Amino acid sequence: MNVEAALARLWDCAADSIPDWLPMRYVDWLPQVYDIAGQCQAAAGGRTHIYLVLLDYADSTNGPYGLYVGMSRYPAAQRFDQHKAGIRAAGPVLKRGLEVLTGPVQHLRFIARAEAARMEEELAESLRAAGLIVKGGH
Repeated sequence: MNVEAALARLWDCAADSIPDWLPMRYVDWLPQVYDIAGQCQAAAGGRTHIYLVLLDYADSTNGPYGLYVGMSRYPAAQRFDQHKAGIRAAGPVLKRGLEVLTGPVQHLRFIARAEAARMEEELAESLRAAGLIVKGGH
């Protein structure tokens, strides 16, 4: 069974009923991203969000996908749209960004900026240590 084709048919038929956190593409290492991101816990409330963007690395020998880890006061989808429009855009997202991966970091929204900065860096390093292509996470 071709997972990509099945997902495309699902999106065509039921896009309005599909939750935001469900990715549009099959990525075999996504469960690992959920596990790693799930280890990050935020204590302080605030206005900052951690977000992940799926990157297209089909032209790379390291694998078809990578991740961008970022933080913003804007919701993830809005920040992704800003990247793609060239507004304070990170090069990897502007050039290779495919979609926002909301699910793994759903619990890392509305946190204090200082904590988000620390968490962004830690999450990026943990994902790199797992062997994934990771950009961002400054």
